[in-house]
Amino acid sequence: MQYDNVTGGHGPARRTYGPDGGGGQMYRRVNSGGFIGAMTLGIVIVMAIFTWVMWGMARQVYVLTDVMVDLNGSFKSMVTDMNGMNENMVAMRGAMDRMDASMATLSADIGEMNASMDGITADMGEMTAMMGGMTHSMQVMNANIGRMTNDVGRASYAFSNPASYMFGGGPFPF
Repeated sequence: MQYDNVTGGHGPARRTYGPDGGGGQMYRRVNSGGFIGAMTLGIVIVMAIFTWVMWGMARQVYVLTDVMVDLNGSFKSMVTDMNGMNENMVAMRGAMDRMDASMATLSADIGEMNASMDGITADMGEMTAMMGGMTHSMQVMNANIGRMTNDVGRASYAFSNPASYMFGGGPFPF
C-alpha cells in the first residue's frame, strides 16, 4: 500500500498534483527532518539577530536617556547661572549709571578747569609782557646798587682817613 498524502492514511494511492507538477514530492521535502531543522535554525538565527539589534537599540535609548537626564541637570544649573548673571547685570547697570553721572560731573569740572587755564594763560601772557619792563628795572637797580656801593666805599674811606681823603685825591685838588 502506498502512503496517501491527501488523507494522511493508508489506502489506495491517489495522485495529487502540486505546483511542481509532481505527485506530492514537495510535501515530503518540506516535512523532512533536515529541512525542518534547517528552517528552525534559520528562524532562531534571525530571531537572535533581531534580539541582538533590539538589545543594541535599547542600550542606545538607555544612553540617550542618561544624556537627557544630564542635559536636564545642565539646564537647571544654566538657569541658575543665568539668574545670577541677571542680578550681576542689574548691579553693573547701576554702577554704569553712577559712573555716567560721575563722568558728567568730571566733564563739567574739566570744563571749569579749562576756563581757569584760559585765565592762567592770559595772566602768563601779561606776565611775559611785563618781564621786559622788570628786566630793565633790574638792570637800572643793578647799576644804582653799583653806584651806591662805590659811594659807600668812598664814604668809608673818608671816615676812616679824613686827611688823606681831603688831600690825597679826594674832592679837593690840592
